[in-house]
Amino acid sequence: MTDRTPVRRALLSVFYKDGIVDLARALHAQGAELLSTGGTMRAIADAGLPVTEVADYTGFPEMMDGRVKTLHPKIHGGLLARRDDPAHLASMQEHGIGPIDLVCVNLYPFEETVEAGGSDTEIIEKIDIGGPSMLRSAAKNHASVAVVCDPRDYTRVAEEIAQGGTTLALRSELARKTFQRTGAYDTAIARWFQGKEGAALRYGENPHQAAGFYADLSGEGLGGAEVLEGGKELSYNNWLDLDGAVTAANDLPAPAAIVVKHTNPCGAALASSAEEALRKAWDGDPLSAFGSVIAVNAVFDAACAEYLVGPGHFVEVVAAAEFEAAAVEILRTKPKWGKNVRLVRVPGLGTAKREQSEERRVWGGILVQGSDNLHAFDAELKLAGSTPVPAGREDDLRLAQVIVKHLKSNAVCLVRDGMLIGAGAGQMSRVDSAKIAVEKAGERVQGSVAGSDAFFPFPDGPEALADAGVIAIAQPGGSMKDAEVTAACDAKGVAMVHTGTRHFRH
Repeated sequence: MTDRTPVRRALLSVFYKDGIVDLARALHAQGAELLSTGGTMRAIADAGLPVTEVADYTGFPEMMDGRVKTLHPKIHGGLLARRDDPAHLASMQEHGIGPIDLVCVNLYPFEETVEAGGSDTEIIEKIDIGGPSMLRSAAKNHASVAVVCDPRDYTRVAEEIAQGGTTLALRSELARKTFQRTGAYDTAIARWFQGKEGAALRYGENPHQAAGFYADLSGEGLGGAEVLEGGKELSYNNWLDLDGAVTAANDLPAPAAIVVKHTNPCGAALASSAEEALRKAWDGDPLSAFGSVIAVNAVFDAACAEYLVGPGHFVEVVAAAEFEAAAVEILRTKPKWGKNVRLVRVPGLGTAKREQSEERRVWGGILVQGSDNLHAFDAELKLAGSTPVPAGREDDLRLAQVIVKHLKSNAVCLVRDGMLIGAGAGQMSRVDSAKIAVEKAGERVQGSVAGSDAFFPFPDGPEALADAGVIAIAQPGGSMKDAEVTAACDAKGVAMVHTGTRHFRH
């Protein structure tokens, strides 16, 4: 038979009252003493159930407009005391502390108050202190205490109480849920404080979506960026493209330039000067580059500015580690540039490493992962087949691996002479990405090298590349058909190298 812990004393203090009287009835039916506060106590008393106010139980009055009411040793001692520790039990007896076997708390509506546009004073008053404290105390001691933070669990808890008490399995599950809730609550508060230093944007990805940019407290990356005076404000989409551009540029040795459109690199190049890198990056796909966001991981000098203001060029944003005064003057004095282009100085661009967690909201939760900050340009190129890599093409293969890391998966790109000449991204089939990259490259595909962000599951992708004129391919490897894929490349005289590292970007 499953061991159960009876509930002899319970503390109920909730903001949302739905269902709390039914839970109180279930507890009372099993002989539990009920403790409560404020509106929760009134709801329980109005239902004809005996209930003791926390202030009467502790002998200490509620004060400061309710800011202090449950922060008392008789509450937290009753929650935290280990029931199997003689020293804890002796302390309880010495100080007249009784055990509390169940806590039911839901928190002040902080997130809802922020969402509703409450004032700073209103929002701060909805930062719950006593509630999270009780929840965390009870959850820590879940070996003996049941903790309930979600009204959807009331029925399950009541059913177990009716069977003689709560099980350790349920208490553990409720403790996990409680720490998830208090963690999310604290995160929402921290984000609100950070957001006070943020800036509202005209709109989000589309005009009907509200948006803002909120720098974190590190002051790094875009959070420490300086938008030079003179251009239009950055939009939500500009910030996204800017992040893609500077992150990719940070993966390359200087001087290098990245051209981004819709978060995907459409141009990229390594060269002996910033201006040459910029020129080659633009020439990789001039059609897509128009209206793009550009990042240069070196000083943006007058030569770079003179190139950009030339015929057929227009960009939304230029980012660099530093701008020469002469370059700013050139861009600002050209009519179509001065009023439109945004110049963004990004500290650490080209030298700093991105060290942070990455978060994406999904319906009902948040996905969190570490940054993909492996330096793809330093990847070891291990020859997989018998066809050698043509002399002097290793850096092209490394550049290809950097670019596919920053393209939406599935991604395949083509590089020749230190510049991106074709990219296929975001396709459901890797062979389709390969075909798009070949089409983008046109006649320049002859003698190019290819990079893939993940392994080729079948020979069809590499065969399409080889037939178009690709002479070497870099990919992570790891497919069940690696040997078959490599044999197909050898048969066509194409070198195949493995890096051992996948770089998906969903």
